Parts: sequence; C-alpha cells; structure tokens
Amino acid sequence: MIHEIAEIEVLAGSEEAFEAGVAAAAPHFRAAKGCRSLKLERSIENPGRYRLVVGWDSVEDHLVTFRESDGFKQWRDLAGPYFASPPRVEHVVTVLNAF
Repeated sequence: MIHEIAEIEVLAGSEEAFEAGVAAAAPHFRAAKGCRSLKLERSIENPGRYRLVVGWDSVEDHLVTFRESDGFKQWRDLAGPYFASPPRVEHVVTVLNAF
C-alpha cells in the first residue's frame, strides 16, 4: 500500500467549511477502487494548513482510476472552493514502522 499526502492550504476563515466538505467527500473515496483509508490532519502551528492522507493500493489507483472518476469531481466540488492554492501532492511508501 502507498499513501497519498496532499498538503492543502485553505482560505482564511473557511476551515470549518473545508472540514465539512472533506467529511462529505469521504464516501467518494471509500467507494474508489483501491482506496483503503482516509484521514485529515490539521496543523497546530498553521491552522489553515491540512494534510489529507489517503491509503491506496497503488499510485495508478489514485492518479488514473480515481482522478478520472466522478468521485474525484465530487471531492473537488465539495472541498476545492476552500483551497487557497492548489494542493501539493506526493506519494510515499512506509519503509519503517517501528512501534
């Protein structure tokens, strides 16, 4: 499994609406082929900065299958209006899980 990590800056004052949008979009992720998990983390030092962490079976499941789906469009319609700038996305693989 790989993880997509999307760092998202939201417009000031829209944090609550953004969080609600991500919660509303969660079923679209859950229904996506290869999607295994979804969590949203908020920075303590920078409360307008979030990290969306999504577990996928493969990068292709994210970049091809999901991004070409109606679920991706729904996700962007629900959360995208609150983006201050385009998300910065990378994919990672766990190389150590010590405890």
